[in-house]
Amino acid sequence: MTKINKLDRLLKTGQKLYHTQDLALLWQIANRNTLYTAIKRLVKKQILVSVRKGLYSVLPLDQLDPYRLGAALIHRYSYVSGETVLAQAGIISQKVYPITFVSSVPAKIKINDQVFLFRKLKEKYLINPTGISLVKGVLTAGPERAVADTLYFNPRYYFDNPALIDQRKVKQIQRQIGY
Repeated sequence: MTKINKLDRLLKTGQKLYHTQDLALLWQIANRNTLYTAIKRLVKKQILVSVRKGLYSVLPLDQLDPYRLGAALIHRYSYVSGETVLAQAGIISQKVYPITFVSSVPAKIKINDQVFLFRKLKEKYLINPTGISLVKGVLTAGPERAVADTLYFNPRYYFDNPALIDQRKVKQIQRQIGY
């Protein structure tokens, strides 16, 4: 595949973030050395930006949606939850700096002054879609699911504005998930 075809395919997909394997499939390159050489050349020409090992962007890091970036970082199923959703809903009043995700692996990753916190949830709870929806291309817990997740991780968590919590929905979600 020629350089122009690679660029053409890359830009036509509309995606902003690519894992190494995504690029291999997109460009139909089976040989790892050929793939890494092609990626290295595009990074050197500043067509691709290396986000972290195995993850590349066609945009500068400061122009990426931080939620989409966080979802792509660990290359596993994850969704935004916890303090991030609670702060957006006004249930907690503290400023939340890390974007909190729930996934199958725990991690704390810092990219370009943005911290991403991944909390590990058991697989049987993680795959239950109750209270999770797609928001701007990123799986995100609703406020009640975020409360249920937070209470799973910390049963004594203090909520600044408990009047905004629909306790009936939280209990229903907890029953459906099995917390």
